[in-house]
Amino acid sequence: MLISISDIPKIKHCKSGNFLLIAGPCVIEDEEMPYKIAEAILKISEKFQIPFVFKASYRKANRSKIDAFTGIGDLKGLEILKNISNKYNIPVITDIHTADEAIMAAQYVDILQIPAFLCRQTDLLIAAAKTGKIVNIKKGQFLSAASMKFAVDKVRESGNNNIMLTERGNMFGYQDMIVDFRSIVEMQKNEVPVIVDITHSLQQPNQSSGVTGGQPEMIATIAKAAIATGADGIFVETHPNPAIAKSDGANMLPLNQLEGLIEVLVKIRKAVKI
Repeated sequence: MLISISDIPKIKHCKSGNFLLIAGPCVIEDEEMPYKIAEAILKISEKFQIPFVFKASYRKANRSKIDAFTGIGDLKGLEILKNISNKYNIPVITDIHTADEAIMAAQYVDILQIPAFLCRQTDLLIAAAKTGKIVNIKKGQFLSAASMKFAVDKVRESGNNNIMLTERGNMFGYQDMIVDFRSIVEMQKNEVPVIVDITHSLQQPNQSSGVTGGQPEMIATIAKAAIATGADGIFVETHPNPAIAKSDGANMLPLNQLEGLIEVLVKIRKAVKI
């Protein structure tokens, strides 16, 4: 594996043998909420010795409706991410959508994330690679696991070996997602850590209301299967009250349920490592 979890800047507990946890709200909704969520997740990660990366989008570019919430302002959101990283001494990750955003966001975060819908955008992948940051590429809902080799190659051939891949399911009909756990093994053939997004993989897109639905009651099921089948980490969006979240609330994990889930996953991790 050309990059390991221990290569992530500011990462802690990388020698614990536990999986990587990428967690946080979907988007920065205000100037106070992300700090509270980061602090709560950090306490859980310290308790269970979990390597933790805080996630939040500074801007949501992919929304179904034109009047949907997209963020509090790009620079303000990025500054909050940087402040969280410095205050809690933890790495942070955020989505980028254009080559210009790659250059801008790289000044504030440790990991640049390529959204699933954009994983084939060559100029975006090259721009992210050239920042020298770790690049987490989410597998498109429309792609096979094997085809992610080409996304990896674009980043590597641009001079950056710091790559992670994230599985987030495939479209199953028009309004459902399904996770093929063979994808974990297939994408690990690229010698990169493979993360499983246990919240977006439960989305129910293309609803007539224009608001994406989800199946949050299945989050624990997907998470346990991911760890049992050898995923290097999990990606989870969490919020104190998903019902009022300004983005993707329908498939978020309530923050007060995260500790219980992590406790179970740590036990599964230990069992499969024997």
